[in-house]
Amino acid sequence: MKILVDENLPSKVKFDFGVEHHVMSVNDLGWKGMKNGALLSKAIENGFQIFITMDSSIQYQQNLINLPLIIFLIKAKNNKHQTIQPLVSKINEKIRGKIENGVYNIM
Repeated sequence: MKILVDENLPSKVKFDFGVEHHVMSVNDLGWKGMKNGALLSKAIENGFQIFITMDSSIQYQQNLINLPLIIFLIKAKNNKHQTIQPLVSKINEKIRGKIENGVYNIM
């Protein structure tokens, strides 16, 4: 799967998904600072299937229902890699199963 990691997550997270996924960060693509709507549009245009963020406001700012995208909203006490890494394992489990487009909270 093609996965986009938001700028509010440590860039090391992209290496926690293994080689079976193509993972890039917002920073890698030069999309840092983009508003959520524009960022999600760019992600879809560029073939990303999954977007991972800690931005909890995204679900209230955007109409996500009809987007052809899976969004994982990480809810953690901080965005340090050691805090996020176990949550990435939960995301990997969900990706291995059958998953439909929508927003999924990861805690």
